[in-house]
Amino acid sequence: MLEILQTLIIGAIQGVTEFLPVSSSAHLVLTPYIFGWGYKGLDFDVALHFGTVIAIVCYFWKDWMIIIKSAVGSRQSAEDDLANSKQQTANYPKNLLWQIIIATIPAGIAGFLINDYVESNLHSPILLASNLVIFGIILYLVDRLVKKSNKLETIGFKQSFFVGLAQSLALIPGISRSGITMIASRSLGLKRESAARFSFLLGTPAMIGAFLFELKDLTLSDVRMPFILGIISSTIFGFLAIKYLLEYLKRGSFSVFMWYRIALAIIVVGIYLAR
Repeated sequence: MLEILQTLIIGAIQGVTEFLPVSSSAHLVLTPYIFGWGYKGLDFDVALHFGTVIAIVCYFWKDWMIIIKSAVGSRQSAEDDLANSKQQTANYPKNLLWQIIIATIPAGIAGFLINDYVESNLHSPILLASNLVIFGIILYLVDRLVKKSNKLETIGFKQSFFVGLAQSLALIPGISRSGITMIASRSLGLKRESAARFSFLLGTPAMIGAFLFELKDLTLSDVRMPFILGIISSTIFGFLAIKYLLEYLKRGSFSVFMWYRIALAIIVVGIYLAR
């Protein structure tokens, strides 16, 4: 029973923090550390990432239909298919699919070149806490200082590539993939909800790629109850995190996430010094 509870809690934390600009890596390191839970293995990591992939694909699959069909010249067909849909979709640039593909390249190259180095050398609690604070403050300042509120359909290839470059920094613990891409998107003048939406769309190929990279080491014997529960928990909470963050950002600001990141950094440092 305890293992099941741990699995569900960690799955929920992964699902929520993967999409909020608060650093999922910080939470996944900190939670077992605080409660003294052991590492559940690569198979469980794969399950958590699979759950968040399912969540983001399920939430945006109608948007992706428009994006893909628009890129191949069938935008009207896509919009006709969605005419009776209750889920509101955004207006997207015609070439957004190609923009996302190009913008994904920097993160892919960075992952290939430095992922092993990051895993071996950049997991200091002090570095983690510093990144939480620094990039939390940057998120707050960019959100406050940028006065433009452009919609997503205004973004072009140069802007997309800039956000993609920013995404490559997310390999470093404490920065947060969603956080750094929302910072970059907001700095380009996108309104808050559009910045978050673009962050999620841009992150989809990267998340799928990371999952497939980990999947190669998985065997059928690894598919046990914790694996299944991890998928279910991270999927449900990931879907809800996307939904309610987009709703919140229609009227709220990013300031709450800065204060949360600072509080989390204080906890990280406090535990590090105490132990």
